[in-house]
Amino acid sequence: MKVRSSVFASFILLFEVIGIALFLRGFFPVPVKSSFSSKSKLSDLPAEPVSGSSPNSSRIPQPLFKRVVIMLVDALREDFVFGPSGRMYMPYTRHLVERGSSHSFVAKARPPTVTMPRIKALTTGSIPGFIDVVMNLNSPALLEDNLIWQAKTAGKRIVFYGDDTWVRLFPKHFMEYDGTTSFFVSDYTEVDNNVTRHLDSTLKRDDWDILILHYLGLDHIGHISGPHSSLVQPKLLEMDDILKKIHSALILKEAEGSLPYLLVLCGDHGMSETGSHGGSSEPEVNTPLVLISPAFKRKVGMEKPQVVEQVDLTSTLALGLGLPISQNNVGHVIPGILEESSLRDQLRFLHLNGHQLSCLLKDSVTDYEKETGYEQFRVAEKAHGSWMKLYLEGNTSEVLTNMGKKVLKQYLEALAAMSSALSRQLGKYDMYSMVAGMIFVLQLLLVLLLAMPEALSSAAAVDLPVFSALLSLPFYLLCLLLASVHVLVCTSAESSCYFCSLSWGLVFVAVIFSSALFCIMVSMATRRLPLGAKIHGKSPLRSTGSEWSLSELDLLLLAGTVGHTLSLAASSFVEEEHQTWYFLLSTLCLAVFQDVCRKYFREQSGSGDGDEHLLPSKDCRPSAHPKAEICSEKWLALATPPFILLCCRLLRSLNQTGVQWAHIPDVGHWLNSSEHKTVLSLLAAFCLVLIYLLVQRRCSMVSKVALALGLLGVYSYRAAVGNVLFPWQHSDRTMSKGTVEARFVYVFVLGILFTGTKDLLRSQIITVDAKLKSRGLWEIYSGLVLLVSLLFRAHNLPILCCCLLIQMLMAQFIWKNLHYDAAQTTIMHYWFGQAFFYFQGNSNNIATVDISVGFVGLESYIEAPAIFLTALSTYAGPLLWACHLVCYLSSDTDRSTVAVGHGCYCLALLRSVPAVAYIVLVTSLRYHLFIWSVFSPKLLYESMHLLLTAAMCLFFITMEQSNSSSERIASGKALVHPFITMSHLIDCTSEAANVNTIDSYIVTLDTSIHNLQPKQTRLRHDESPAPLHNTDYFPVMVTNLEDAGTKKEGNSHPNR
Repeated sequence: MKVRSSVFASFILLFEVIGIALFLRGFFPVPVKSSFSSKSKLSDLPAEPVSGSSPNSSRIPQPLFKRVVIMLVDALREDFVFGPSGRMYMPYTRHLVERGSSHSFVAKARPPTVTMPRIKALTTGSIPGFIDVVMNLNSPALLEDNLIWQAKTAGKRIVFYGDDTWVRLFPKHFMEYDGTTSFFVSDYTEVDNNVTRHLDSTLKRDDWDILILHYLGLDHIGHISGPHSSLVQPKLLEMDDILKKIHSALILKEAEGSLPYLLVLCGDHGMSETGSHGGSSEPEVNTPLVLISPAFKRKVGMEKPQVVEQVDLTSTLALGLGLPISQNNVGHVIPGILEESSLRDQLRFLHLNGHQLSCLLKDSVTDYEKETGYEQFRVAEKAHGSWMKLYLEGNTSEVLTNMGKKVLKQYLEALAAMSSALSRQLGKYDMYSMVAGMIFVLQLLLVLLLAMPEALSSAAAVDLPVFSALLSLPFYLLCLLLASVHVLVCTSAESSCYFCSLSWGLVFVAVIFSSALFCIMVSMATRRLPLGAKIHGKSPLRSTGSEWSLSELDLLLLAGTVGHTLSLAASSFVEEEHQTWYFLLSTLCLAVFQDVCRKYFREQSGSGDGDEHLLPSKDCRPSAHPKAEICSEKWLALATPPFILLCCRLLRSLNQTGVQWAHIPDVGHWLNSSEHKTVLSLLAAFCLVLIYLLVQRRCSMVSKVALALGLLGVYSYRAAVGNVLFPWQHSDRTMSKGTVEARFVYVFVLGILFTGTKDLLRSQIITVDAKLKSRGLWEIYSGLVLLVSLLFRAHNLPILCCCLLIQMLMAQFIWKNLHYDAAQTTIMHYWFGQAFFYFQGNSNNIATVDISVGFVGLESYIEAPAIFLTALSTYAGPLLWACHLVCYLSSDTDRSTVAVGHGCYCLALLRSVPAVAYIVLVTSLRYHLFIWSVFSPKLLYESMHLLLTAAMCLFFITMEQSNSSSERIASGKALVHPFITMSHLIDCTSEAANVNTIDSYIVTLDTSIHNLQPKQTRLRHDESPAPLHNTDYFPVMVTNLEDAGTKKEGNSHPNR
């Protein structure tokens, strides 16, 4: 079955997306959870250990606190409280830390440091799975055992105000609540006022036991302008005033003889130097934890905060409120809150925590008895029993006190060891789903590789032996084997498996497809072997009708692509992947410069006639001074690679990315500072003007006007949100969300896209017009550029300018003049796209995703547009270069239509190889130390990039179909026209036509069939032959015409 290269590559990518989705479902494990479906109950708590014959007591200590207020400030970094700026940012809080009755800690949050997983960690005590990053957009109800459920079951009255993620996680758990949208990051004022407005009335009431406040304003400021913004200090002072108000109200409400209150100030995660979060850097994982209560001793000075795990707060609050600890809790109680309790109560609290951890350890670790923490807990429990026996006998000697302190120390060591062991067991991989997805994508990649000679041939079509595979005996045997394996695995699996939970119909389809794919792969492989080629009657080396040869540039592109794929096996190379692409791009520029020098100097000196090699492109208009134009084109081509190197070097300094040097100030930080707002304004205005000049040259007049107004709207939007200034504005003016200005730009984006789509459809359906199609494609590209310029931050606009400028120079002076084929051009586009992905400031860390762009022009959070805008902004570099590749290959008149198919195939191969290789790597490295902090985020990036590439390849199919139609019509004219002209010319000879008439028809023939002549130099498959001089075939034409005329007229005109 013959399939076009673009269609074949696109479907391979779509099926790879399905296979990777199955792999992701198995790779991101379900966190460690107890196998018991029921939740912890007070009746299930163990008895107090007593050795000997003394009866065991089931006594449970009294709660430590009557009321608990949890004030959670989203993205609160520990240095905002404990750092040098703490006294300036939060003076009252800092006073309580230094002189008040409080305990201060640095609570470490585990990655991923995004809100929903952190809330789950704070309430369940477990470490959420990494896939919760995706679930963060739409949080389902939390069903596992958690602190909120335990409090509600115990009759505690809970009031909540703040992030509506809590409301979605705990529906029907709160006595009173008011949720605010957490994803509309442009709002950092009302989102906090909606919480504070309830505070005065709530603090005066006595009908609640737990009050939870989740403030989002600081997090939104970080996303908008970073941790060093001028907005940070006023927001932190606001939070400090709120804490003071709560603390003062709790002091007034405290009654004699009643249990004390507990005020908790904490953050769910920190904030990176760019203002985002999600990664594992120190500013993102280190959060402050301040516990304030009259039950604690008053401090006498600033002490260095101890480091605890964020999940330790769960067990601490549970014991403090007299609640059972959640079954899946992996944290241990913070000893500081127990300091005023009796020694017996302290030992009892630690025993309850140890019992819960030991039960979870038994349930999740096979050889739990060999764990150091479990053995220590058993030893401490026995010593506790001995101490209890002496205590119940009335022994009050100092020996008993020393013995109790020793047991206390043993408990703490055992709890720390068990907590550490459980934290290492982040989850149980679904290996069956992982292996199934990995084998599936490996098969697809092998089929893609085996089809390379046919896919890159002059026909650009792949012959897939589908029917022979479906009718072969191995296909049916393989179906039976895979079905048997599936049944065997699913019936014997001890843990749940996602692939086993699928319906039998889907599994049956997957088995058939995988078996057919394997048979197709074997059949294609045998055709490539010498024996298989002889059986099929083809030469294995010349199966496509041409020889394969690799130039120096081909070797560089191949070695660079393979080298980058191999580098993904090292965590350091994944963290600093941008350095790999910067190096490859610089090397590519040098290789291109070598090719340019070879063309314009070595070939010129070797031929002795430079004019033949310096002919301008067809698209250039005739010049009155051809020598001057050729000379200028030569020097512009020579200057292009060094200019690109200079641009790339400047762009590298614009945004520091990666991990090792991300904290170093860059040009972007300098431009975004308030002192340099004028410089940023001038730079943004210049970039927008340059963008217009580079884009408008191929647009229609309507699109040119829309583009100009749209770019003016972009500057107005940036001025409205306070990034840049108009000449008549002052820097101290009030800022807005820029909603009106952004929507103004959206109108022109949609207008340009509509105009381009209309022209494109007209060129395909109504009339075959290459010029109209080229203009339609470019207008669609222009609309995309306008949208990206709106989403890019002001300091990133030079990246867009350089992108457009490099594309113009490469297209005009390099790709066409040096006759690079579609494969080479595609690889160059891909490399440039990857480099510009990192020029934007992106990395393989989730923290670099700028989610604020998802709300440009929106009044409220709407999920679909927010996801689309965020993805477009993040992958703007690769998408712009892929779109330019479509425009270039489809609009280049010097290329045949197979160039689009070749480009689509190469793009699919370039994306498939690293994605599939990375899946194999993370499977083998799934127990690596950095699997969650380094390799897992990269896996999500690779998956998303593959999905976007699949969408781009579908666009390639449309363009190839359009080109095929236009070429069939054009080739029909080229073939029919010479014969019509020949017949007409022969008829003219019978009428004794003059020489001028014959010469005019010879010229017509010359212009009609020059593309049918073979080119004398070696051509790539996707290049159309260049026209030869008339002297190459003019005598042959005259001779043939004379013979034809003589044959037709016979003896009537012997002289002719």
